[in-house]
Amino acid sequence: MTQSTPFHKILIANRGEIALRVMRSAAALGYRTVAVYSSADAGARHVLEADQAVCIGEALPAQSYLRSEAIIEAARRSGADAVHPGYGFLAENADFARACRAAGLVFIGPSPEAIDAMGNKAGAKRLMRDADVPCIPGYQGEDQSDERMAAEAARIGFPVMIKAAAGGGGRGMRLVERQPDFLALLHSARSEAQGAFGNPEVILERAIVAPRHIEIQVFADRHGNVIHLGERDCSVQRRHQKLIEEAPSPAVGPELRARMGATAVAAARAIGYEGAGTLEFLLDAAGNYYFMEMNTRLQVEHPVTEAITGLDLVALQLRVAAGEPLPLAQQDVRFSGHAIEVRLCAEDAGQGFLPQSGTMVRWQPAAALRTEHALAPGATVSPYYDSMIAKLVAHGANREEARRRLLHGLQDTVALGVTTNQDFLARCLAHGEFAAGGATTAFIERHQAALLQADEAGRARAAAVAALLLHETASGAARAASLLAHRLPIGLRFDIDGEACECALRCLGGPRFEAEVRLGEATEARRLALETVALGEGRARLQCDGVAGSVVFARDGEALLMHLDGRPCRVEDRSRAAAVRAAAAGGDGRLLASMNGRVVSVMVAVGDRVEAGQPMVTLEAMKMEHIHVAPVTGRVAALHVIAGDQAAARRLIAEVLPEAAEAGEAAEAAEAAEARAA
Repeated sequence: MTQSTPFHKILIANRGEIALRVMRSAAALGYRTVAVYSSADAGARHVLEADQAVCIGEALPAQSYLRSEAIIEAARRSGADAVHPGYGFLAENADFARACRAAGLVFIGPSPEAIDAMGNKAGAKRLMRDADVPCIPGYQGEDQSDERMAAEAARIGFPVMIKAAAGGGGRGMRLVERQPDFLALLHSARSEAQGAFGNPEVILERAIVAPRHIEIQVFADRHGNVIHLGERDCSVQRRHQKLIEEAPSPAVGPELRARMGATAVAAARAIGYEGAGTLEFLLDAAGNYYFMEMNTRLQVEHPVTEAITGLDLVALQLRVAAGEPLPLAQQDVRFSGHAIEVRLCAEDAGQGFLPQSGTMVRWQPAAALRTEHALAPGATVSPYYDSMIAKLVAHGANREEARRRLLHGLQDTVALGVTTNQDFLARCLAHGEFAAGGATTAFIERHQAALLQADEAGRARAAAVAALLLHETASGAARAASLLAHRLPIGLRFDIDGEACECALRCLGGPRFEAEVRLGEATEARRLALETVALGEGRARLQCDGVAGSVVFARDGEALLMHLDGRPCRVEDRSRAAAVRAAAAGGDGRLLASMNGRVVSVMVAVGDRVEAGQPMVTLEAMKMEHIHVAPVTGRVAALHVIAGDQAAARRLIAEVLPEAAEAGEAAEAAEAAEARAA
């Protein structure tokens, strides 16, 4: 007889929107929930909304949520009899699943044996070949020496892909296009794999140029039932991190869907799988597909599958974990319409997508979208965890309707206080290639320059509106002092999203103004007509060159935050910002940390000679490594961090004595020596 494993209270071993998503389905089925949290998350929404919550450690190290012994102790203290690992690293940790089993806890996921079977990419490839699942040619051997890896890469042929054997999510993954670059990228991939998964082992695969990234959602129960729920297209990625996902794929028709689905079901059966899982494939232009890996968990992008199937996948997980059979067979699965999801991340697209942290001063998700998040006005976006802060999902009768709804809803979403990739995502959705359904994994790399190109007319409009708001929201005394009888222009100098702006604002009487805006190094100013239609607390209706529109705004200290024309922007006093930019530019040889992060490695020593652009220090922030390079050519004069340190954003981490200064020192020393000799 098949064993039943009933449970009543679920501890969720994850945080943020993931924990809230699981809580929602658990509560609907009548389960009590327990949250766990680090000290950095004491006031977080998932902590406040759970029935109970247990602290499991300090924010540092960032692995607080991965401490299995603390999580199991939290389950014991709270009386939880089941653990849902969310869809992070613990969901694919076989040792954690075993520890739950040993503690008498129901692990809501596959067996430790299934996780082991698919958790190592090398072993998984061997298993899939035995099950006649098509795999990419490559190397998954135990010999990890540099010599063997280089030889295997040459045998496979370049370009070749290096992948961490013990994990996914883009960590420990490098594309090598030329043989001379192989060893440096191999060492970099190993370092990141060790930091992310505690295992430096990697595999090699032939790089398939510009494929589609297609994944098949499978579900299995302990009664022998296995089904698939169709495919998701996750091709729009940056640094192997998914940004946009959709279901179904515009490149997959009914016949190919049936074949890929049958392959995924066969793979799940081959390892006696139970629960939710995802088989990931690469699809080439000829329609050939190749197995990449199996994620033995629910995926971040599962809402698009829920949208087109009408199923609650978390609820299915809970039913299967309790020993119930799946409530539907393959022939019962129905697909309706199209769904697209974007990942809103705390990162600055204009600065190399650097992770961002801080306070979300104003947060207002669009009512028309399904938005998975754990944010609220005043919430802290921590530097310690993943940069994804929300998922925005739209469903439509067809792909174009879903795309339009998502683009509109994304532009209506107000996120002020922490820089996000919101505008970049909107540009991706609006791009002709994506709109036509033609995006592959090369989409962002191919179009990044256009996706990041400045909208000069939009910037000028934003600057004019910023000038008007700065004036209109100033104190009564300040406004009276500025409005002279003969209406001289009010001179304003500020930075808007880091770009210097000079604006002459002239009052034309009543609510009407004229703004003369000069951005950056522009020699010519733009002239715009402005009129205040209505001004309220945090929201205004303005007219700019005869076109009326709304702007949402807030104050963050002395900075003005605005959401205008579907885009956020930040306005700061130029004199203060100029000093910050000069320091960041490193013209004086000072190297500053670009974000909060842990120092992974220091690659130089005091006294070393470095070239401008040479790697000096590597920081890890939000699960990614970021290399900081020498700001100038010269000699390393000082190092202010060592490996393992935690560096705050803009902290001085190293100093390089520029060549010119070095030459000056040498000349002074020579003069002194000559003087002594004389």
